[in-house]
Amino acid sequence: MIAETRPPSTVDADGNWVRPTPGVAGMRTDGLLALGIAVGASLAILLYASAEFFDEPPVLWQAALVVLGISGPLVWRRVAPITVTVVISIVYVCALYNKVPEVLFSNIALFMAMYSIGAWSSSRRHALVARIVVVVGMFGWLFWEITRAAFDTSLAPEDSGIGLIAPGVAIGLISIVTNILYFAGAWAFGDRAWSAARERAELEARTHELEAERELTAAQAVTLDRVRIARELHDVVAHHVSVMGIQAGAARRALGADAPAPAISALGSVETSARDAVDELHRLVTTLRGIGGEGDATDGPSTRGTAQLEALLDDVRAAGRTADFTIVGDRQPLSPVIDTTLYRVAQEAVTNSLKHAGATATMDVRLRFSPERVELEVADTGHGARSAQTTTSASGGLGQIGMRERLAAIGGALEAGPRKRGGYLVRATVPLLVTEQVGS
Repeated sequence: MIAETRPPSTVDADGNWVRPTPGVAGMRTDGLLALGIAVGASLAILLYASAEFFDEPPVLWQAALVVLGISGPLVWRRVAPITVTVVISIVYVCALYNKVPEVLFSNIALFMAMYSIGAWSSSRRHALVARIVVVVGMFGWLFWEITRAAFDTSLAPEDSGIGLIAPGVAIGLISIVTNILYFAGAWAFGDRAWSAARERAELEARTHELEAERELTAAQAVTLDRVRIARELHDVVAHHVSVMGIQAGAARRALGADAPAPAISALGSVETSARDAVDELHRLVTTLRGIGGEGDATDGPSTRGTAQLEALLDDVRAAGRTADFTIVGDRQPLSPVIDTTLYRVAQEAVTNSLKHAGATATMDVRLRFSPERVELEVADTGHGARSAQTTTSASGGLGQIGMRERLAAIGGALEAGPRKRGGYLVRATVPLLVTEQVGS
């Protein structure tokens, strides 16, 4: 079969696959096939007539109709294969009865028509029924001719004896075997061509699905990257802006009531702008998380780790708060992912404490190492119940959700809530076995 461009595959009302029509290129190919059959049949008629295949030469107009009847319909063999097969079959029988000496190219044309029913029929049920009708009709006609020829003694010379099988019967058996192979081949090749076309269409459909999935995956990767960037904005910028606002508030209170009104107003504006900036960052993170869904976004590389926890608390002390940092146990090397995650969790917890614990609250950060795990604790002496409520309502719980997701991605866990003796506690736990696996 000549390769050609086909439109996308379709299905019928019952959901069965329907082979697309060949299009202009296919029609052009079938036109060339019909022209070749016409030229070949004309040459064959001339040769058969010269060899005196029949006692009398063929009538010219009958021969022309036979050539046109067996070749012309092939142009539409892929568009209306059943109709084409029926027309060629009728022309084939009429040609023999009218003693038009052409059987070679007529058989080729009939074979192509039968093949096209199996390969191109839009309905498999109609293809099956049509081929059964054509085969039964052709074999019925063949048996009739064999029966008539079996009693025709003119097929053998008068002086020859009758062998094991009568000459007419022998010719009939040869015709039967030949036609069985002929029609079976056309049937089988047609069905195989249709199955191959369906397999190609399914492969193309799967290829298109894979391309769509790749595009979706690429879009999801972009979205997850947006979520990662949003987290970095929330962790880094929100922390520093919160510290700026707290320092401005501390400076405003330190100036007292005798301070110039413009200075008090400016510091108040800085404090208000800092709160507004943090709120805007929360809304940005919420929007990006809404785009990204609930999927996890892996953090990118960062130079921040537990070694910078002391510097983080220096910002807290500069804002006028009391903050202590303690390492418990023998410090062990952590993988870059674990190290960065613990720092981000501490940064988020410290930022929340600065916002909600109150101006007189103290902060205690502990990094605890044991043979099985590493723990990070961020505790304050502020209003614990108020902190939990504010974190949930003001930021939508986004900070704690981000911390939980970061820790879950590395096999860790988060505990966060008010302490019984007052204040608020955030505890992150990561097994050291997971740390080794991530670092390897």
